[in-house]
Amino acid sequence: MGLGDKIKNKAQEVSGKIKESVGDATDNEKLQTEGVKDQAAAATKQAGENIKDAAKDVKDDLTK
Repeated sequence: MGLGDKIKNKAQEVSGKIKESVGDATDNEKLQTEGVKDQAAAATKQAGENIKDAAKDVKDDLTK
């Protein structure tokens, strides 16, 4: 996974946590839900990138 992708995913995760916290603090259910969605999206992207990395590692090991 590229460093840029890691940074984008982490930024989306942090942004989601902030939105969720602000939504909790202000009783804004929409903002809270949006934050949870952002965190889930970031986690899904991260999992996909981890799978790509694992597949690349396996390929590299097989070609040695």
